Amino acid sequence: MVFYLVELQKELEVAPRFFGPKLREEIDRRLRQEVRWAVEGTCNGKYGFVLSVLNVIDTGKGLVREGTGSAVFDLKYSCICFKPFKGEVLDVVVTSVNKVFVSNHLIPETFEFNTAHEPCYQTADGEQKIVPGSEVRLRIVGTRVDASDIFAVGSIKEDYLGVISVPM
Repeated sequence: MVFYLVELQKELEVAPRFFGPKLREEIDRRLRQEVRWAVEGTCNGKYGFVLSVLNVIDTGKGLVREGTGSAVFDLKYSCICFKPFKGEVLDVVVTSVNKVFVSNHLIPETFEFNTAHEPCYQTADGEQKIVPGSEVRLRIVGTRVDASDIFAVGSIKEDYLGVISVPM
């Protein structure tokens, strides 16, 4: 699993009432509150998923916006990002189970789709089961990157891959 330390930029608008000797403190406070909520957990097609904003690198001088009196600062901040790559092995948590888009080439032949109680994939003997909440180790076999999302296809049909644990 590869994590990246990345420098990104975001505009931050500050109302005139915050201008004064504590302007830099206000920018830092707003970054922690607003920018983190807006940025963390999002996906940037180029860098991947933004996991955490670490700190502000530069706030710039800011430009006063005509008509409102607000100042717009071009913030540069550092953050930790994650981007999955083809061939990478990941431990994941299953969020939903359905029969759509599951290729027989990517799961062992012993697993069958079962709708008896809750939708799941399980072995004929019922010993292994994939349900929502299951932890699974998989290998990424392909990815597709959009401007604001990353889609990945994984396989559990290799040695040392598959179900790690099932929720009780």
